[in-house]
Amino acid sequence: MSKANKAVQQMLQRHPDLVHSQDMKVRSHVQREEDEWLVNTLMLEGQDVPFKFRRKKRYRSLQGARINITYYPDTEVVAGLEFEYMKIVRIRQS
Repeated sequence: MSKANKAVQQMLQRHPDLVHSQDMKVRSHVQREEDEWLVNTLMLEGQDVPFKFRRKKRYRSLQGARINITYYPDTEVVAGLEFEYMKIVRIRQS
């Protein structure tokens, strides 16, 4: 087992709500500023829910790329409506 796979397996054991997906294709990638953070939103092929992560610096465009991600489901309230999204805690290109 590689070092990266071992780290993912340890994370999944410690946090049962986490999900790990491999070789997912990115349909769209949008970055927008929110306070001092850049919020990255990904739409993946075969998924109807957005995937989000935050960074301090701009991230290269992932549109069309294949990625491995570790995430968990979360919700946010916008204008009184609750929306589900997936919060990414680890992202790597495959």
